Amino acid sequence: MIEKSLRQLGQALAAREISSVELTSLFLDRIARLNPEINAFITVDREQSLAQARAADARLAASAAGPLTGIPIAQKDIFCAQGWTTTCASKMLANFVSPYDATVIAKLHQEAGMVSLGKTNMDEFAMGSSNETSYFGPVKNPWDRTRVPGGSSGGSAAAVAARLAPVATGTDTGGSIRQPAALCNLTGLKPTYGVVSRYGMIAFASSLDQGGPMAPSAEDCALLLNAMSGFDARDSTSLERPVEDYARDLEKPLAGLRIGLPREFFGAGCDPAVMAAVQAAIGEYEKLGAVSVEVSLPNSHLSVPAYYVIAPAEASSNLSRFDGVRYGYRAPDYDSLDDMYMKTRAQGFGAEVKRRILIGAYVLSHGYYDAYYLQAQRIRRLIAADFVEAFKSCDLIMGPTSPSTAFKLGERAADPVQMYLSDIYTIAVNLAGLPAMSIPCGFADGLPVGLQLIGDYFAEARLLNAAHRFQQATDWHRRQPADIA
Repeated sequence: MIEKSLRQLGQALAAREISSVELTSLFLDRIARLNPEINAFITVDREQSLAQARAADARLAASAAGPLTGIPIAQKDIFCAQGWTTTCASKMLANFVSPYDATVIAKLHQEAGMVSLGKTNMDEFAMGSSNETSYFGPVKNPWDRTRVPGGSSGGSAAAVAARLAPVATGTDTGGSIRQPAALCNLTGLKPTYGVVSRYGMIAFASSLDQGGPMAPSAEDCALLLNAMSGFDARDSTSLERPVEDYARDLEKPLAGLRIGLPREFFGAGCDPAVMAAVQAAIGEYEKLGAVSVEVSLPNSHLSVPAYYVIAPAEASSNLSRFDGVRYGYRAPDYDSLDDMYMKTRAQGFGAEVKRRILIGAYVLSHGYYDAYYLQAQRIRRLIAADFVEAFKSCDLIMGPTSPSTAFKLGERAADPVQMYLSDIYTIAVNLAGLPAMSIPCGFADGLPVGLQLIGDYFAEARLLNAAHRFQQATDWHRRQPADIA
């Protein structure tokens, strides 16, 4: 059962080959056995999960089930879930039990009938590219336990890669779904900004954050996105659009598909073995009938500096609510209200979160706002315009997801700039608000390599079609770590 796709699991549950309680127990037992070493989950509540599974079995018995009812899922610990500890991997929220469900959680659990297995580990407040900034310790990559799984959705990626869950939710602010998917041999999709509700998703950078699915295959991602997406009046950035079936074009032939290859993605700075796997994948697309065209994203080299002004600026504003007054951690000893604020924030936040709050406060301060924040927003507009121009001559853009395979734990921890450059190919997509995904496309020195597919606004179905047809022709996405049985 741990090998089956979402569609196969749904069919097995509908045919009564297995009950949701049995399926959920199977994955909970794997978590109990394998999670102590991988550290993919922060919170597991067996009783809550089994109660949800019993409710799903009742829906199945009453013929009131949907295609995902009864299937277990891992939830990134950035989504509020009623009655579950929701920590965002921070000491600041280590004991916070959410009084309500995020829209994504409500859609997947209450509407679709999926069963939450637990809350997955992540970089603290989603700030990181390696899952090493978590208060609850680093996550280990199931392909090599001495290496990082990527971040910030590293726990979700490791959980699915180790088959501790069939699928998982993630969030992507600058590559936090796609980069871990690449490093753990998964398919991960960041939808167009506004397609998935951010209500109940703990905010990092509000103009960049977007939730999305992480799964072994594109078909799984399509089915999960169908359940996750949709307009939400409680999220002011949610887009009011007709409901889509993102699986509708999965089988469409790729003949004539124009693939844009940005010259900026194929120059220096990428590991040659990673680039070789990416080039081979593009060759496979050409065998499937696609044609390659060269495009340019001339301002893409400015995406990292622009992002690391805009994202910290928004983070410094969003994280000001964590002050020890209403909820979350509060310093045990203080002399005054100001002293309580300062000690609470000094003790409650980790080093990377503090660094970004300080940067954000600085670039928003009087005298520096125009020079930094306003300038970064102008560059953001130029980056978005580059994509608009590129899509005049192509249907999808392709390139590497990450410039390297999974690096060693601790290797970049002391060098923030090296860490930030892990996201050099992914950040521009968030600045422009476009949909993009990473799919497995090969291996370099025994470690997974991801191919990034970038689409025009609302082109999720086209992305999923291109990914699915590639996965029908290759078996990279079916490869699993050797020691997870």
